[in-house]
Amino acid sequence: MLLIFGFAVFFRTVGHGDFHCPRCGGDRRYRRRVARRWFTLFFLPVIPLTKAGEVVECTACRGRFGLGALRLPTAQQMEAVLPLAMRAAAVLVLSAGDRYDADARSRAVEAVRGYGAADFDDDALEVAIDEPPRDAEEVIATAGAQLTAEAREWFLAQAVRIALADGALSDIERQALRLVAGRLGLTPAHAFGVIATTEGAARE
Repeated sequence: MLLIFGFAVFFRTVGHGDFHCPRCGGDRRYRRRVARRWFTLFFLPVIPLTKAGEVVECTACRGRFGLGALRLPTAQQMEAVLPLAMRAAAVLVLSAGDRYDADARSRAVEAVRGYGAADFDDDALEVAIDEPPRDAEEVIATAGAQLTAEAREWFLAQAVRIALADGALSDIERQALRLVAGRLGLTPAHAFGVIATTEGAARE
């Protein structure tokens, strides 16, 4: 009798969810799969051997990626975190300057709305200033990790415009802006350039 045996890798699904597929370029469903080597007999798995790793498989394109792909934010996650991050940045900047200045508050409301919070208004801003979130810096850092370098610059420039609305930047406002920049992941030199450029544009 002829015995046909060998070794093969088989995958087992251990979880599901939504992720941003690097190949599709959009939000897709995924299957988290564990690979294991098996001893096969007549091409059928008989004896399980060592694990061969875990992958994330897109259910649309069938592409397989490392678990690091799950760290990429989905569009829905980005949509949720950006207005929260801008609100946190606005509160930091306003608290460092004149929180009652009408122009600065109007600019802050406009900036938060610009990131998707259409119902954000001056009353909501007042609540945010009076009760700032404890994780404000972490929220900004989360957004920064998901943004491109150009998007981080634009985000910081929006915060600078809020601070400039009540006049020239004070030392404490600059300190708050540097804090925002650092949480976004910008270097001090990069932050200095963005702040200086935004100041220059405001004077023109």
